[in-house]
Amino acid sequence: MYSNEFQEIVNFRRSNRAFDARIELPDDVIQKSLERAVLSPNSSNMQLWEFHWIKTKVELEKFIPLCLNQQAAKTAKGMVVFVTRKDKWRERAKWNYERVLETIDGEPSKLQKGGLDYYKKVMPLLYSNDPFGFMSLIRRSISFFMGLRKPFFRTGGSANQRIMVHKSCALAAQTFMLSIAAEGFHSCPMEGFDEKRVKKALNLPRGAEINMIISFGKGTEEGIWGPRFRVPNKEVIIYH
Repeated sequence: MYSNEFQEIVNFRRSNRAFDARIELPDDVIQKSLERAVLSPNSSNMQLWEFHWIKTKVELEKFIPLCLNQQAAKTAKGMVVFVTRKDKWRERAKWNYERVLETIDGEPSKLQKGGLDYYKKVMPLLYSNDPFGFMSLIRRSISFFMGLRKPFFRTGGSANQRIMVHKSCALAAQTFMLSIAAEGFHSCPMEGFDEKRVKKALNLPRGAEINMIISFGKGTEEGIWGPRFRVPNKEVIIYH
């Protein structure tokens, strides 16, 4: 139904590294795009993310050197820092558990019981850690032995947990960029930044991590570094 419109958005979205200083980007465009990002798919609906909107000129000036003075930062009309919050898994699991409880009227259904168990038992097993690595060993052991007789979700230590939350956060970042494009503006995802100083500037705790920083504005021709090209589809689209 919307195939052609979506194709136009995908074609329009380019990483633009120089934004027009004369054209402002309305706040409602960013607010709408952030709210769309919230609707992105994410692992177990845990929503272990935060989106920090850097919007004032004072704050933008602080973030330019933190983004290594790259042009996409120096000319940006704003930035959003996409942050993973694995450290919030307990409160997000509790929030989901309470949402399931709200749907129960009388005797819970099999699906509702499964949802309660999922957030009360499975999530702690999946996200808990300890200084001695016992939980990681337990997860690896469960994955190994259960995987001997049937397909089973393979998990283990904190590296697996980090991958899960970063994947979810990246999906939200892509939704945000596509939304910006749908509104007729441009963006640039930046990986060149000082994570330690960005975390300090945002007053983030140790458990938080920076997924990416996206700058935005009205793009310019010089902000596009040549035509878009990709390796042949046959090298990356594999049929089985």
